Amino acid sequence: MNLPTNAVSRIAWAISFAACVAIPSISQANNSWNDYHWARMSTSTPIPLQVVDSTTAFWDNELNDSLNMWNISDVFNMAITSADDSRRARKQCKMVSGQMRVCNASYGFNGWLGLASINIDSNSHITQGTAKMNDSYSSYWEDPAEKNHVMCQEIGHVLGLDHTSEDGSSQQTCMDYSSDPNSQWPNQHDYDTLMAMYDHADGYNSYATGSASSAVGNSRNFGLGHRVHKTDHMEVWIETQADGSATVHYVYLAY
Repeated sequence: MNLPTNAVSRIAWAISFAACVAIPSISQANNSWNDYHWARMSTSTPIPLQVVDSTTAFWDNELNDSLNMWNISDVFNMAITSADDSRRARKQCKMVSGQMRVCNASYGFNGWLGLASINIDSNSHITQGTAKMNDSYSSYWEDPAEKNHVMCQEIGHVLGLDHTSEDGSSQQTCMDYSSDPNSQWPNQHDYDTLMAMYDHADGYNSYATGSASSAVGNSRNFGLGHRVHKTDHMEVWIETQADGSATVHYVYLAY
């Protein structure tokens, strides 16, 4: 499905507005990312989202632990169904239709630690996504808690979640922007938000239901399109694709 002509401008406005809304407290916050979510035909079973593992052994534990923690939610049942940790695959980190790909590589000293990218259709449904960890900032990864925090957060973005805070305060979730060692994993609020986001049927599945999906496009480290929002800790960029869809990039900045 193609986006209407003014879709990108509407998306940019919505992201800018949502990002400027104050989040008063964890009990009141809804950290849905602009209502982006994977489409599903039925709510009777968790979404069996397939994961392409393009991480080296240095990140394998963090990937597996993060998937397990997000799977505590009743919404997702993610599983690694294919793997390619070659240097080329990790550097390119190409999106795979209907799946999530997780990668690590030395992407350069470009200012970001983690980068989550989602492709959305005209209904704002996620059709594919990537989560990338930047090994160039090796000093950050000496702290296991920081590795867990960033890996968990980038996956959370690909599921459709936004931050719970951007001011450095801790809500004891990986979706905040704190250095609290208790902020390594999702919390109950994240699970509740996912339940609220995915409490309806969409009429079709935007995730892969078989094994025939193929890698498409190139989730790049540069040329991310147009920046539509920036804070001290994060940026949001939008780039249009040849098929009329849009890719939204959530950038976790080094600090």
